[in-house]
Amino acid sequence: MKRDFKVAEVQLSYKHKVPCEERQIVSDSQSAYQIIKPFFSDKTIDYRESFKVFYLNVAGHVLGCLTVSEGGPCSTAVDVKLILQGALLANAHSVILAHNHPSGNLQPSSPDKFMTEKIGKALSVMDMKLLDHLIVTRDGYFSFVDEGVM
Repeated sequence: MKRDFKVAEVQLSYKHKVPCEERQIVSDSQSAYQIIKPFFSDKTIDYRESFKVFYLNVAGHVLGCLTVSEGGPCSTAVDVKLILQGALLANAHSVILAHNHPSGNLQPSSPDKFMTEKIGKALSVMDMKLLDHLIVTRDGYFSFVDEGVM
């Protein structure tokens, strides 16, 4: 049977630029915040919401960061498939979620809690762990784990 169609080749890649001995280590929410905060621009942290994912290896070393989405002043769309794709490409053992609240309010919304649970379930299917979800503002952070939300 002859087929007269073409199929595009899918290429997936992850390239690390930081040697293992120089990778940052996350040990708790405070160390996570110190690593995560610089990824939120001073120009936009109070202006628009941004959702980022940090991938870690089994020893807690940060493998990389993926900006999943940037939205408006009070929301941003998050596609779970993009988070899982990044985790698989990086061969991650665990994940930390982070997003900012331009309003400065550190309390998680109902959609924040729902999305965290949804992402945690998806990661668990892939034998990966969701370690924490941080809400970041210019002046501080909220840890879902520290506050018993997850």
